[in-house]
Parts: sequence; structure tokens; C-alpha cells
Amino acid sequence: MKMKSLLVGATAAVAAMTMALPALADNYPERPITMVVGFGTGGSADRMARLMSTSISEEIGVPIQVVNRPGAGTQVASNYMLNMPDDGYTVYASTFAPYLTNSILTGGANFSIDDFSYVNFQWFDLDLIAANRDSGYEDLPSLLDAIRDPDTTVRASVVQGSAGHLMARVLLDRAGIPQENLNLVTYNSGGEARSAVAGGQVDFAIFSAQGSEGIREFLTPLAIVSDERIDEWDVAPINEALESIDLEVPVLQGSIRGFAVTSEMEREHPERFETFSSAIQSALARKDVQEQLERNEMGGVWIGPERANELMRENFEVFEQYAHLLD
Repeated sequence: MKMKSLLVGATAAVAAMTMALPALADNYPERPITMVVGFGTGGSADRMARLMSTSISEEIGVPIQVVNRPGAGTQVASNYMLNMPDDGYTVYASTFAPYLTNSILTGGANFSIDDFSYVNFQWFDLDLIAANRDSGYEDLPSLLDAIRDPDTTVRASVVQGSAGHLMARVLLDRAGIPQENLNLVTYNSGGEARSAVAGGQVDFAIFSAQGSEGIREFLTPLAIVSDERIDEWDVAPINEALESIDLEVPVLQGSIRGFAVTSEMEREHPERFETFSSAIQSALARKDVQEQLERNEMGGVWIGPERANELMRENFEVFEQYAHLLD
């Protein structure tokens, strides 16, 4: 009886270990990963995703397919992500701040920033206010004067829900100009907004400075939304540009781009989260990747999940103060 009991016990232990093996032996990833971009093709987030997907794929060992789900200030992509299995085979590439923030604050989104876990933010980009070179606008005060005149039609392009979108509204609000005086055309990607001002469909635009190098010849820069000058653009910071009319505006945080997964994915599969996180970190540590990013004028820093999640919460708190202007 004693020997039989020992055998039964040993058999049960082996069975229990066998049942536990699949959970322990996670060979993620075993199939291709889909990278969802919250904007259309040609924008800054799309270009970052397509460049990084190749190097991340090399680090993680499976192909990464980039798909675009633009619309509603990244709500379309966010909802798509939240409806996919939380298994690590669908990841999110986007300009998370301020688009995700604004889709929650003003877009009626049924999710929160805490429904996502931010793996890394690698590209921090200031906003540029620039006029089409043939528009006749040479400085920010003269542009505001034209918008103030109800008999003058001024058109501007911004990305829906972006920091540039909110900056346009804040400028009018602080200058005491009716919002309806400006014909503000919104787009789903930075590429579309840049094409509009470069092609003369609008008079000026507010969009990412670093992503606008390729259309520099078509622009007259009016101000950089920053507290100080930057090397890339020889133009005054926004409040310096407004000094002559005794106007000051809040300097809003620009675009923050990177990668995320759902929070549920990190909770259910922490080892997969770590694998994907490490693949991004390893890719950004490579000299060839940094050289590619520099050639394409993109950011490539590693701040990691903890700091990325902190920044997302900080961004939300700042934009919450001005969100009513986007209603």
C-alpha cells in the first residue's frame, strides 16, 4: 500500500508538471507580429514604424507587418488594438501624446490612457508654425491680424487632435479672435497636413518641426512652439515671436512617438512584454539603426516603460486644462 501510494503520488506530480510546461515554455514570438499605426501613410508615426519594424523584427526573430488604421485622432487604431487578442502579436505604433490624450478628453473615447502600456517613447518633436512661402505672411503677428479681419479668409492645416490643433485654438483664444475667423482644415496624418501647406491649399500650418525638413523650401517659418530656439529652424520661440503685440501663450508639449501594447497584454504575458521591450531597446542600441534614424531626421532614444508611462500621465494632466478649446 505504501509503495502504491508513492507511485500514485509520483504519477500525479509528473502530470502536474506536464500540465505546467506550456505556461513555462513560452516560445514567443512563434509567428509574425502586426504593428498598427494610428495614422495614414507618409506621416511621422508611419515613417518611424516602418523604419523601426525592420530592426525590431531582426532582434525579435519574426516578421513585423505594418498596417495603418487612421481616423478620429487615433481612436480607430486604439479601438482596433483593444479588440485584438492580448497575446503580444498586435502592437501599437503612434504619436501617443497628445492624440490619444485628446481622443479621450474631447473625442468621446470609451477607453482611458491606462488601457495601454507604453513600451517606449523614442521621438520627441516640437511644433512649428509655418506659412506657405507664397502666402505673404512673414511673421506671426501679421498672420493673427489677417485672421482677426473678418473680410480676410485664412486657411490652416493641422492634424486632428494634435498639439498643433490645440495651439491654433489657444492662439486665437489668447488673442481674442473668434474661433470661426480661421478656416481650420484637419487631417489624419502629418503627411497630409504638410502637403496642404506645401501645395498652397492652406496659408499656414502647425505641425511637427522635425518631420517638416523635407518641405522646408515651400515654407516661411513663423515660430517654434518652444521656450528656446532650436538648431534645425532659424525662427523665434513662440512667445518671443509674439512680444511685439504683448501676447503670451502656454507652450504646449509637442508630439511624442513610440510603441505600446494593451495593459492587459502586459498583465497576462509579462514575459512577452519584456521580450518585445528588449527587442526595441536592442534595436535602438545599434549603430546602423541610429544612423538610419538620423538620416531620416527621426528621434531614437530609449527611456523605457516606466518613464514612458509617467510621461503619458503628465501629458494628460497638462492637456486636460485646455481641452475645452477643442470641443
